[in-house]
Amino acid sequence: QVQLVESGGGLVQAGGSLKLSCAASGRTFSSYTMGWFRQAPGKEREFLAAITRSGGNTNYADSVKGRFTISRDNAKKTVYLQMNSLKPEDTAVYYCAADREGNWLRVYRAANYDYWGQGTQVTVSS
Repeated sequence: QVQLVESGGGLVQAGGSLKLSCAASGRTFSSYTMGWFRQAPGKEREFLAAITRSGGNTNYADSVKGRFTISRDNAKKTVYLQMNSLKPEDTAVYYCAADREGNWLRVYRAANYDYWGQGTQVTVSS
């Protein structure tokens, strides 16, 4: 089992940057595929990015490709989401999630993930 805690959210102006962190507890962090999702009020949870256990492969949603970068440090049991060129439509609660099976073909599906953090709010002002 793993517990996830996100941090790094906040208020930023359009065009600015934020770096989110997701710290994991437990000994087996490196055995999980990790993903980032977000959810805006009244909308479904949206896949943003995923990274394989080793960090060798990544996958991004088209909406954030080229602006967001996912990375991980298995020694620190932490996954990151660097967000650049932020837009008001990026405003949402951001969640990290852990997937035990690591089905790479379905990393975009929230239902594939076994553990979730509590979320961190990101607000982008225009």
